[in-house]
Amino acid sequence: MKTKTAPEAATARRLRLFPLIAAALLCPALAQAQSLAGPDWSGTVRGWVAAMLALMATVVGLISSLHSRERPANFLVGMMLSWVVLRAATVPSAAGLRPLLMTLLVLCGVQYLLRQMNWKRDWIDYALLIQCLVVPASLLLAGGQVGVLGWIWHDVLSLELIAAMGWALWLRWQRLKEQPDAESAQDFKLMLVLLPPTMLALLADMALVLVSEPLWQIASPWLTLTLPLLMLALGLQLVNDVAQARVDAEKRTAALDQRMADRIAEVERSHSQLAEQKLEQVTERERKRIAADLHDDLGAKLLTIVHTSESDRISTLAREALEEMRLSVRGLTGKPVHLIDAMGDWRAEVVSRLGQANILAEWKSPAEDIEHTFQARSYVQTTRILRESVSNIIKHSGATNATISAAVQDGDFILTIQDNGQGIPTELDGRLDRGHGMASMKSRAKQMHGQCLVESGPGWGTVIRLTIPL
Repeated sequence: MKTKTAPEAATARRLRLFPLIAAALLCPALAQAQSLAGPDWSGTVRGWVAAMLALMATVVGLISSLHSRERPANFLVGMMLSWVVLRAATVPSAAGLRPLLMTLLVLCGVQYLLRQMNWKRDWIDYALLIQCLVVPASLLLAGGQVGVLGWIWHDVLSLELIAAMGWALWLRWQRLKEQPDAESAQDFKLMLVLLPPTMLALLADMALVLVSEPLWQIASPWLTLTLPLLMLALGLQLVNDVAQARVDAEKRTAALDQRMADRIAEVERSHSQLAEQKLEQVTERERKRIAADLHDDLGAKLLTIVHTSESDRISTLAREALEEMRLSVRGLTGKPVHLIDAMGDWRAEVVSRLGQANILAEWKSPAEDIEHTFQARSYVQTTRILRESVSNIIKHSGATNATISAAVQDGDFILTIQDNGQGIPTELDGRLDRGHGMASMKSRAKQMHGQCLVESGPGWGTVIRLTIPL
């Protein structure tokens, strides 16, 4: 079941008030009719209907003046006002005015019923206008005696109105076959309820005059009420259409505002991405410039010290500084590193360093092929954590064996360094990140959005587990 929005619900509540107003206006008339129990109480009902038509004509006139698309509703206003004046012209002195009023009512009714379906023919317009001249002219030629000529014109005009109603209903049926949507179906069903009863009532009114005049005098006041009730229903339909159009316009405005907001957000995201790309390009150029300066200037000087120094200590320190400088340059260039190549470099360095310190090194690589890549900064930070761990094993652990295992699990790269040394001393008050560069390793891991866990105890060695998201 479709849920109504707040504007739709409010519109529906307002539209439901019209039948209540109609009932409130008709109830006093019906009560008065029952109390009088005479033939004149039908006139009271017609008076109330005339008042309601006048009020509805005012509402429809305001709508047509405010909305250019509803200008054809002016014909409905003319139809309503013609009936109101026609109902008031009941005195014998106004008998000659009734055919003219009926002519105006038919002109407005035919035009509204047909233009409601966007069906317009010039010959119909001209014929209706000529008819407005012919009717009063014929009455003048008859010497102002309405009599039979008035009844003839009344029947002719009634038949014209019935034909217009039937044609309007047929046009709606054709539209429903061409456009079988919910709106067309609802409009056709509404007109099917309103137009045929009115057409039958007008035909019955004409037929009763020929069959039985006493019966016609009893039934005619009620049969002729179908036409003003039809006009009231058409007025309510117009009000409902305008209200529904307002709801649809609000929906379209809300949808347009949402699309505009989405577009603005998209433009802002694009601008932000362009700004980030520009900043990244500038940063990348600056990194490459610094890397080139380090490699060309500092690297060349360190390499000179390595080859010309007579002190082994100085040469060793210069070689280590050169390796660190090369590692920093690699991180500055920003080129991704294949994980399998990185593990090859780490394995060669770790096994070589531990072997020189007479520590048996065992490297365990993943069993499956690795196709992941490492960001340059992550490669640099991981290399430094691994070097710090190996330095701790060599300098502080007193271990004879060390096992380094690498694995990829659930999108993370896990590197585990374990030794069989003496463990971290207890004098550090249980804080494993206070000594041997542990705090530095944890900080580097955090910069890569990973973590570095340390497990150690006197006599059973140390385990460092580094987890980095790929």
